Amino acid sequence: MSIDHQQAGSSTRPPALLAAVGVVCAAVVTTVVAAFGAGAGGGTSVSEAASGWFAADATPLAPATTAFSIWSVIYIGLFGYAILQLLPSRRSEPRQRGVRPWAVASMVLNALWLWAAQAGWIGASLLVIIALLAVLCVLFRRLRASAPRDVWEAVLVDGTFGLYLGWVSVAVVANTASWLGSVGAADWGWPVAAAAGVILGVVAVVGVVLASAGGRLAPGAAMAWGLAWIAVGRLEGPDADTGVAVAARAAAAVVVIATVAARVRHARAAA
Repeated sequence: MSIDHQQAGSSTRPPALLAAVGVVCAAVVTTVVAAFGAGAGGGTSVSEAASGWFAADATPLAPATTAFSIWSVIYIGLFGYAILQLLPSRRSEPRQRGVRPWAVASMVLNALWLWAAQAGWIGASLLVIIALLAVLCVLFRRLRASAPRDVWEAVLVDGTFGLYLGWVSVAVVANTASWLGSVGAADWGWPVAAAAGVILGVVAVVGVVLASAGGRLAPGAAMAWGLAWIAVGRLEGPDADTGVAVAARAAAAVVVIATVAARVRHARAAA
């Protein structure tokens, strides 16, 4: 019986190892594509692609350039996660198995988004980032279903994908604004400031919902970061708009307060 058990255990190891290696490969590919999308290796910077519709001053909801530095943290976190789940002691854990396919899907979709943006396909990039958001929501839900094993997993898995989800939640809004701008929405007679305010309000509500779902800090931190830099971007340049800046600051404040309050409630409940 013990021999059968050993054989059954050994038969599960190769698939787990291959899946873990696949995560590492996905992390490498998405990072290389991201570097190319930043202008390295002869690539065109995303801010200069698609006729400039992804630039920091292209729309009223575009974050200032500094906001995108959060990607460095996310990519480092993805590499850390890829190494962590590759360790022999982690490969076959149920939590890692449940996260792994969705993590790979998020990396693949991120690379596809960069490719679509480089090609100038703004509509396609919007569809891809919406799909990416959906994948990250599923991933977030799976992570909430069980607690991380230790602080390394809390930081490299829950923290990384929490930041990823929070940032993409704001990036979807910016991408939508880029697409609307590219199809001439400015000529439709919409009250731009009012519409931007409503959209930012919706983002704040999403932030409150994410905060209430387990009291995780990372999603709210990334959302607040993106919203704050939208505010900074509207204080200067051709798209300066005090109303939008105030709305973005208010949305960021709501997300921060909701996140901290939910974290405190969660800590008290766990005590």
